[in-house]
Amino acid sequence: MEAHETHEQIHHAAHHGHGGGNSRSKRIAIMISVLACLLALVETGVKGSQNVYQAANIEAANLWAFFQAKSIRMTNMRTAADSLEALAPVNLPDDRQALLQKRAADWRAAALRYDSEPETGEGRKELAARAKLAEERRDQALVAYHVFEYAAAALQIAIVVASASVVSGVLALAFGAAGLGCLGVALALVGWLAPNLLHLH
Repeated sequence: MEAHETHEQIHHAAHHGHGGGNSRSKRIAIMISVLACLLALVETGVKGSQNVYQAANIEAANLWAFFQAKSIRMTNMRTAADSLEALAPVNLPDDRQALLQKRAADWRAAALRYDSEPETGEGRKELAARAKLAEERRDQALVAYHVFEYAAAALQIAIVVASASVVSGVLALAFGAAGLGCLGVALALVGWLAPNLLHLH
């Protein structure tokens, strides 16, 4: 719902009278104003969760790509070490034999670093753990986004119903709008505090 549309509904509610129900119309206009403020807050939640989702999704994709690169390098190092040991000529001088053994050992050590490197957090195991955390943030942000969308829809409908109450003079519509507003607030709180509570996967 656009801001100018909400403003028009508030203006109409504030100046629309039905005989003795003028004060009621003003109270409903105040309710519409409150609902509009709540809607604006919920829309920030929608945008914020969308931004978190996109950032976490990119981070997870980058970490998994880095993980794959480390896996390829680790496999190459192990394969090179195995090949060097298997194809090394026999009866080499001791110094040459020691050099080849050192080279193979260095490659195996590099392969181990590619597999796990806690000090930098850039080994395969550490990258996988970081990628999974990013995926969890991404998934939670996506669920929160949907919850905020439902909250925003409830508040938008509440504003429309409240406006219809002023035009028609039907008090029941105002109570319905208040109920929808409470539902929207409840959903917004779930989106901020515990989005996974509703299991919207």
